[in-house]
Amino acid sequence: MFNFIRWGSYYEDYWYSFKSNLVTVSVGMILVYINIYYLYPKYILKKKYLSYILNFIIALCIFYVVRTELIYFFINENVWPESESPQKAYAFNHILVVFMIGIYDVALVTTIKLTADWIFERKKIEQLREVQLRTELKFLRTQLQPHFFFNTLNSLYALTLKKSDDAPRLVIKLSDLMQYVLYEVTSSKAGLLQEINHINNYIDIEYLRFKDRVESEMDITGDLEDVEVPPLLFLSFIENCFKHGLVDNENIKIKMSFEMVNKNYLEFKLTNNFNPKVNTESKQGIGIANSKRRLKLLFDNDFVLETKIKDDTYNLFLKIPVR
Repeated sequence: MFNFIRWGSYYEDYWYSFKSNLVTVSVGMILVYINIYYLYPKYILKKKYLSYILNFIIALCIFYVVRTELIYFFINENVWPESESPQKAYAFNHILVVFMIGIYDVALVTTIKLTADWIFERKKIEQLREVQLRTELKFLRTQLQPHFFFNTLNSLYALTLKKSDDAPRLVIKLSDLMQYVLYEVTSSKAGLLQEINHINNYIDIEYLRFKDRVESEMDITGDLEDVEVPPLLFLSFIENCFKHGLVDNENIKIKMSFEMVNKNYLEFKLTNNFNPKVNTESKQGIGIANSKRRLKLLFDNDFVLETKIKDDTYNLFLKIPVR
């Protein structure tokens, strides 16, 4: 349409411009589509570059012949009226110009096509990555839940063996935790205050089992009202305190803190006594490995997780974005 108006206005002959562009654009489109949907995938994508060049030259020759003959028979015997001097068909200059037109059309449209394909494929990859992320996070969470309940049921079992009066209280607290983990944790984010509440609930369960042997302390700094974090993330670290912190008849001492930094990051620090007799490689379970995998999926490299053991004390530092 653009060429029809442009050349029709220039030569003051819209009928000629319409017929000319109908032929040239249609034949050019055929050449472009042959390149995009046949030559490019068959040769370029398979790295057969020489075969592509040879077949493209053949396509250009056919393009030239068809274009020139259609113009000659249906439009004008002067196959290049736009030239300052009359040009004959199949002359070198005419062949060169038509070849350049064909190459220009192919290059322009192929660039547009490849750009559109790149944008589409990138969007598709992002969507697939997002689906994979959600699926893997869901799998990791379902993996964590039975692991968590297994440990808690062990605590309940220990109380029933002792015929403790605290067993009914533990069942109630365990029920609250089960409701939270199975029904309330339905997304990749949870309120931090809610998580802290269930951490305290879990510590209460362990307190019912070990009585005065459990000493815990928690510090909270900053406004955590609207902060959201991955659900059950911190709870897995607390579990490890009880798993690896019991030393004979000594108390298990846990100290943790939550602090907001520059309103963008949350810092979590955890310290507990550590039993060097525990084989951490064989008994640490899936908790820490699960947490590391979740952090990597959720935050890529925008997090810090450091652990170290010094003087029979286990220290953990975690920094995550909460933007």
